[in-house]
Amino acid sequence: MNTFPWFTRRKSLPPDLAARRDRLPAPQALDARPLREQRFVVLDLETSGLNMSRDLVLSIGAVTLEDGAIDLGNQFECTLQRDTGKLSASVLIHGIAPSELAAGVEPAEALMSFMEFLGDSPLLAFHATFDQRMLGRALKQDLDHRLRHVFLDVAELAPMLCPEAGIRNGGLDDWVEHFGLQVQQRHNAAADALVTAEIALILFSRARRQGLHTPADLASALARWQRRQHAPAL
Repeated sequence: MNTFPWFTRRKSLPPDLAARRDRLPAPQALDARPLREQRFVVLDLETSGLNMSRDLVLSIGAVTLEDGAIDLGNQFECTLQRDTGKLSASVLIHGIAPSELAAGVEPAEALMSFMEFLGDSPLLAFHATFDQRMLGRALKQDLDHRLRHVFLDVAELAPMLCPEAGIRNGGLDDWVEHFGLQVQQRHNAAADALVTAEIALILFSRARRQGLHTPADLASALARWQRRQHAPAL
């Protein structure tokens, strides 16, 4: 009998997965290299809902930014295997068929493959707090691995660098429309990651024109801007 009903023993990883996890590199800090010389991974997750304590990661889409461009030959896309009987009606939003989820990649293997793709690079995401929390919980649950990578939030960078747009709390669709971009398929992790990367490149160009030339510059400016947004009105 388990004396503590809230405690459940974490399933042990197969030796090969544990060895791969232990070889993952330590994440980079944001440093003083030029923005175009920093490899970024742009991430988008599709999930079973918006509850960051209960819902599940269903699919992962990611693209890389290298040498100031999107590396279309280096993308990541994976659907995770899930029990479709436990998923909420919100799954219909993404259009991921139950058959796709049933035939998906086992979660620990999918997450490991993504972490190997990610390497030591910092991450960009739209509404990054959600993706960071969901990915971090999945990694802890399925790989017993703590997510330590730096995230920059494109949803916060955009209004900071483009105040003339008048979009303060906009969604991805608002910025796609503002910049005149096209999305192949909304609520698809790979397609949303790609258009987020396109927005990020536009924002990096704006950042350089505003004297923000490095990832560290950008992160510091964003932290100052966020403090101003949350400062009490005088």
